[in-house]
Amino acid sequence: MGLLIGESSDRLSGYRRPWLRWLGWVILGLLVAGFARQCTSLYLNNSSLQPVGPLEGPLSVLPRVPETCRPHTHLMFLKTHKTASSTVLNMLYRFGEEHGLHFALPMGYILGYPFPFNVHRIKGYRGNRAAKYDIMANHLRFNKDEVQKVLHEDTFYFSILRDPLSLAKSSFAYFHDICPTFRKAGSLGAFADSPGSFHKAHLRNSHYARNLLWFDFGMDPNANVTQELVREGLVTIRKNFKLILLSEYFDQSMVLLRHALCWPLDAVVSFTLNKAHYRPPKGGPEDGFDLRQPVVNVSLTPAQREKLREWNALDWHLYQAFNRSFWEDVRRFGPERMDQEVAQLRARRDQLAGVCLLKAGEPVEAHHIGDKDIRPYQCGSVRILGYELQQGLDNATTEACLRLIRPEIQYKDLLDAKQFPRSQPSIRDPARKLDVNGVIEKC
Repeated sequence: MGLLIGESSDRLSGYRRPWLRWLGWVILGLLVAGFARQCTSLYLNNSSLQPVGPLEGPLSVLPRVPETCRPHTHLMFLKTHKTASSTVLNMLYRFGEEHGLHFALPMGYILGYPFPFNVHRIKGYRGNRAAKYDIMANHLRFNKDEVQKVLHEDTFYFSILRDPLSLAKSSFAYFHDICPTFRKAGSLGAFADSPGSFHKAHLRNSHYARNLLWFDFGMDPNANVTQELVREGLVTIRKNFKLILLSEYFDQSMVLLRHALCWPLDAVVSFTLNKAHYRPPKGGPEDGFDLRQPVVNVSLTPAQREKLREWNALDWHLYQAFNRSFWEDVRRFGPERMDQEVAQLRARRDQLAGVCLLKAGEPVEAHHIGDKDIRPYQCGSVRILGYELQQGLDNATTEACLRLIRPEIQYKDLLDAKQFPRSQPSIRDPARKLDVNGVIEKC
């Protein structure tokens, strides 16, 4: 029996030793593989957080956005005039409302414009000890010292520009009735021929007639143009603002903005708001007229176009500089990647238009919109178009669609009521929304 036991022990021992060796090799292999995988993962994670190559300019945070980035919720948008800024404002209103963010809202509809911004123009401001605001986006004239008093240190500052020649045409049509320079000139061509003979810088609202972008950024629109002045202005803007968008390339701008803010696609998908057609001549029929026929003549000859660029030289330098920066940012982002993401954005917009809007998503005149809560305010010598909401939508879809098409005045009133439920309601007649100078604020 002992012999049998001994033989069994030897046999078991003989089988055990190769099996243990095999198990040891397996464990060692797994350890090596795990270590290699950990090193590779660490390398990839670190690489994804780094931009590719040395980057310069306001968009150095692009072209690679890590999947683990956190959405920006502290935002300052300098809402410039006649630059598609109302559409951007709608995005910020939507995002802020959906995420319960705190807005720096004006007591009326602008934050003290055209005077340099002062914190006391914010509704409900309670002094330096008050909580910081998450979003500031209504019209103001930029004043960094005052703005930064009420915003978080990590606030993302951005704005939008437009070609000064197109801007001049739009400004002339919108502000003709309230700008003495424009009223005196009669037509934009006459103004362009001799702007100095019409322009009186000391008169109220004269700022609409010259270098309006430069003015909105808080600088002197009537300063003598020198290389040093332009350089200092550009340096100041680049220092204060992380991103400058271009209205002519709005969809590309939204792609860059989305990645800079780490926002989802739907947050930057929008329908064009505050879109304008010219009014018909007085006495014309309400229906059937040619919307392309202006009351205010904004046609220009090539020579007049050049004169108008010279008159708005500061804006022209500003636009040229940030146009170059913009396309350099697109190059760093990747042209093919940009084309793909623009296509995605447009496809999503078309999809939402099919769900939300009547008439294939085409904007319509305000008097065709039955619901006054989505009827845009009318201003100057143009007709501001809006949208009709699709019928038969469920409550959740209706609310989501309303956010996309709600005009800025009504949206501001809505946010005001939510943020200040016990305060007096805002004026409900858009035609009577005046600032402290008696000038229509929305214009």
